[in-house]
This record gives sequence, C-alpha cells and structure tokens, in this order.
Amino acid sequence: MEERAEQGHTQENGGSDCAARQPRTSPCTSLRMFLVALSFAYFAKALSGSYMKSTITQLERRFDIPSYLIGVIDGSFEIGNLLVIAFVSYFGATLHRPKIIAMGCVLMSIGTFIIALPHFIIGRYTFETSVRRVVNSTLNPSPCRADSSANLTGDGTLPQVPASGCEGESNLSMWIYVLLGNVLRGIGETPVQPLGISYIDDFATEENAALYVGCVQTISVVGPVFGYLLGSLCAKIYVDIGFVKMETITITPSDARWVGAWWLGYLIAGVITLLSAIPVWFLPRSLPMPRPQVPEKCTPEQTSFIKGSPLLKHKYSADEHTSFVEMAKDFIPTLRTLLAHPVYLIYLCVTIIQLNSLIGMVTYKPKYIEQHFRQSASKANFLMGVINIPAVALGMFSGGLLMKRLKLNIMGAAKFAFGTSLIGYILSLFFFAMSCENAKVAGVTLSYDNMDRISYDKHSLFTACNLNCFCSSSDWDPVCGENGITYVSPCLAGCSTSVGSGKNTVFSNCSCIGVAGNFTASTGHCPQKDDCDRMFPYFLALSVITSFIISLGGTPGYMLLIRCIKPQLKSLALGFHALATRTLAGIPAPIYFGAIIDTTCLKWGQKRCGGVGACRIYNTTAYRIAYLGLTLSLRTISFIICIPGFILLSQQLKEEERSAVHGALRNGGTELEVLRMEELVISNSDQPHHTSENSADRQTRL
Repeated sequence: MEERAEQGHTQENGGSDCAARQPRTSPCTSLRMFLVALSFAYFAKALSGSYMKSTITQLERRFDIPSYLIGVIDGSFEIGNLLVIAFVSYFGATLHRPKIIAMGCVLMSIGTFIIALPHFIIGRYTFETSVRRVVNSTLNPSPCRADSSANLTGDGTLPQVPASGCEGESNLSMWIYVLLGNVLRGIGETPVQPLGISYIDDFATEENAALYVGCVQTISVVGPVFGYLLGSLCAKIYVDIGFVKMETITITPSDARWVGAWWLGYLIAGVITLLSAIPVWFLPRSLPMPRPQVPEKCTPEQTSFIKGSPLLKHKYSADEHTSFVEMAKDFIPTLRTLLAHPVYLIYLCVTIIQLNSLIGMVTYKPKYIEQHFRQSASKANFLMGVINIPAVALGMFSGGLLMKRLKLNIMGAAKFAFGTSLIGYILSLFFFAMSCENAKVAGVTLSYDNMDRISYDKHSLFTACNLNCFCSSSDWDPVCGENGITYVSPCLAGCSTSVGSGKNTVFSNCSCIGVAGNFTASTGHCPQKDDCDRMFPYFLALSVITSFIISLGGTPGYMLLIRCIKPQLKSLALGFHALATRTLAGIPAPIYFGAIIDTTCLKWGQKRCGGVGACRIYNTTAYRIAYLGLTLSLRTISFIICIPGFILLSQQLKEEERSAVHGALRNGGTELEVLRMEELVISNSDQPHHTSENSADRQTRL
C-alpha cells in the first residue's frame, strides 16, 4: 500500500516528460535530443537569412544591379517557401518528420552554396581606377589624356567602348544563381517550423511543450545576431582575398566600389546548415507516450493526451485519411466564414500593412546607415547585430511578460499593441531631423562654378578646366582635392601627373582644384564626417528605443490573433495569416522599397560590358524622405484601419458576454433540477451502505 502511494506521488508531482516512465528510458532523452537538434536547425536558418540581408550592398556592387533587383532576390526566399508550404503542412505530419526536417536543412545548405557559386565562375572583381596597382612599375599614366582628341564623340567626351572579352560574356546574369539559391533556401526552410513544433507538441507534456517551444524561438532570435556579425566580418575582407595581393588593392572598405568577401559567409552558413541536418536525421519517427501506473481511471486531459499518441494512431487513422474529400468540400465554406469575421479581416489588413513597413525598413536599414551616415558596410552590419536585434528580442520577451503580469484580456492586448506601435511611430518622426549633409562632389552635388553650395540640380561633369582632358563620364574613381571637394575621377579634376602607387597615389597639377589650378588630390572621398559623427550616436540610441518599444507589442498582438476567433478556426486563421503576410508583404516590400530608393540615385556606375550598374552616390535628403516617409506612411494607414477594428472588437466582446449571460440563465434552471435530484437520491440511499462506501473510497485513495 505504501509502495503504491509512493508511486502515485511520484507520478503526480513529476511534471516532466520522464516522470511517468519506470524505469527511465530513451524517449525523454530522444525528445531532448530533438529539441537540441531543432534549435540548431533554427539557429542555422536564422543565421543564413540575416546574413542575406547583411550582404545587400555587396551583392549590388558585385553584380552591378540596382536595389529593386536586390529586392527581387530577397523576396525569392518567400516565393520558395510558398511553393511547398501547403504540401509540407498537410502531408508532412503523416511522414517521418525528423527526416523531412533534415532533408529541408540539406536543401537549405545546397541553396546557400549555390548563392556563393557565382564567385567561382565570374572571375576576379575589377573596378574602374586611374591608380597604378604595380608598385615596382615605372609607368606613371597621366589621368588627363590631352592627346586623345582623335577619338572624341560629339560632346567632347570619350566614346563608351565595352571592355575586351565581352564577346564571350554570357547573356545570363550571374545574380540569377543567387536568386535560384535563395528560392531553394526558402523551399528547404519550409518544414523546419511546422513539423518541428508539431513534433514537440505531440511528444511533450502540456506544461513542458510551451517551455520547449520558447527555447526554440529564443534560439531563432540569437541566429540573426550571429548572421549580422558574420556579415560585418566578411564585409571587411576583400572579395578576392587569397587570389590577389592586398597591397595592390587601391580602395578601402568605405569606398563605394568596395566589395567584401560576401561568398565566404554563405559557405560558412551552408556548412552550419548542413551540419544541423545530421542530428535530426537519426531521430525516431515517433516517441512512446508516458504511461500511467494505474490506468483504471483517467482524467479527461490524460484521455486526450493518450488519444493523440502515435502508439494509438491506428484507432484514428480513418479520421486522418478518409476525410480528405470532406475536408476539401469544407475548406471553401470555412475560409469564407473566416474572412467574413470582421475583426480577423481588419487584423489581417493591419498586420500586412505593418509588415510591409517593417520588412522594407529592416531590409534596407544597413544600407541607409551606409549611405546616409557614411559608415562602412562592416560597421552597419555590426551595429544591426549587436544593438538592434537584441533590442527587438528583449522587447518581445518583455511584452509577453507584461501581458502575463497585467493579465490582459483580448481588448487589453489590442490596446497594448496599438499603444506601443503608436509610441514607436511618434518617436520615429524624429529620424527626419537626424540628417547628414550630402558629400560635396564636383559635378554631382556641386557645380564647378559654385563650390560653396550643395544643390541637386543637373550639373555637368565637364567644364573649362577639364575639357581638354577628354574624360569618360561613366568612370567612378573619386579623389579628394586639397580644397576639401571630392571629384568623380582624377581626369575630371584635371590632374595631369601622378606620383606613387596604390592607396598612396598622389595626383598633382590638377587644373580644377583651387584658383591657381596647381593643387594635388589623393585617392578616395574627402572625409567631411563632422556633422554625421555627432548625429550618428543619437540615431543609434533612438533606433534602439523605437525597436524595443515597437517589439513590446509583438506578443500581445499575436495573442489577439489567436483569441479573436473561434477555436475551431484557429489553425486555418494562423495558416492563412502566414500565407497572406508572406505573399503580400514578404515578397513585394523589398522590391518596391528598392525601386523607390533607386529614384534617389545621383550617379550610376557602369557595367564592364556596358549598361547601368550599381548606384555610386545617392541624394541623401531624398533617400531619407523616401525611406522614412514610405515606412511611416504605411504605418499611418494601418493606424487609420485600427479605428473601425477597435469598434468591431468591442461589439464582438459585448455580444459574446451577452450570449454567455443568456446561456447561463438558460442552463441555470436545468442545473438546479439536477442538483435537487442528486440530493434526493443521496437522502434516500442507505446510510450505513453510504458510510461503508465512503470508507472504501478513502482506503482506495490512501
């Protein structure tokens, strides 16, 4: 008797997945192994996804493509995901889930390797420059080619002749490989979340499932931190590291022509993703459920738990396999019912618009930091990984904690999410005031005739001081004059001689620099960072605060989605929400944000074989207004849509409360009659028999 009580006590207070197993066996260990393996897979996919965002500028420059094409590449991940999400979600649960997840990880790693493939196909990176790369060479070419008058075009400039070797150049651009690799990454990522979370939910006890899922989600937030840090590290390293002598490289990481070792990070991410597939592959298809020691009586929760066990799957196979036609018939009416729910429909519209704003902002934020505050790509990625992402993670965690502490109901969650978003919106307006003056570039932001005032009118690159040099207007080889003005190239600065090599080259006798026209110029942009250096810390501080406050409303907002609809519609509502946001936000937002940013470009680069390349310098004022204006305009629209949403939600809650009161009144009389009948039966029953029965009951409990 004592032994039985001890066993019952152990079973009651165990609380873990292994507590009810006697003796301790492998299923609990297997579940924990699966948790570790799934966390590794989450980390790998989050790392590679954030690394893709960190390489946007590098890919633009390497493949000479505009921002909107980068948006297409970025959105292709969601396209790959959408191609198979319905198939995986429906059929994945009936197959070997760990093996499906492992195959997804292998596909992700293959896609990541394909993204890096163009680096090994297209050869070495070349950029336009007037600087000698060979240190020991005695040849000092003159930037101002005064003897080139034989081959002039009508406007006095050199004709644009494609580079040699372009005849055999493939018409298929190399960025197509990056796009296809990203699509494959999207396909491979699809099974990781739905099948992984469902596996945990099936084989973990109810109280532990939430903890396990929380652990996995936490790891998925850690991944982007390392992704951006990896992007920062690779952006410092020259693209052709190991294949060229670094002393011959004439540009620095802050130069608009600099391309970091973008491919190296994809190789690292691909290896990590491939390694994450190995432990998942060897996990079992299913795990036995904990069996109670005294199975004579079960609580409803235990019955429900056992019913979902794969060990008893054959008892419910008809429910899963024979109802496909019925499910197909019911799908359209159920979807119609869901979309007819006014609160859900408004919530869907609001989140789609908000996610358009969020995805566009996050995708191009490193680039905004680079262009507007003249920071290197490495520093921009480092700051995103170390400051912004942790602030978002802390905000999401704090939001869930506050919701639990404040015990918010559905209306409270809606108000909390709206309030945090509104405060973040108001704080974001201050970003408009954090402006940096555009770089002073002769012929682009400054007129040769008036070097004192920046203007964005159409300026000519050619003037009297460089007209006899017969320069190319498409070259981008900036030099810094002694007067503090940047010139597009040494030729356009009118420099006739040069001394030194590499980064130490000095151009002299520059006819466009200074009044006398005999000043010198050095390679690269002029610094002019005083105003930006003062403003940048304030921008970072405000960015962290707004990210934290906006993300506070993330968890309550998600709970609103779950609670505003009937339980039987929950799965469809979550699935349709994911589908709609991926289709209408994840895919288009990077594309049209990139297209709008492209309109602010002041000077486009030139592809080696002709055609427009990547942008070299932007109108920072127009960039700021376009980038921030589009982000905040979308959020303004979402706030306007929230107003009818609150009214409808309030009406829905009042109707539910009224229905609950009527139901209680209707059932009250019936319950009273049942209680009276029970009392009558008890009073008429034999008292001694009743006492002995109670005594036996007590003994059984003991």
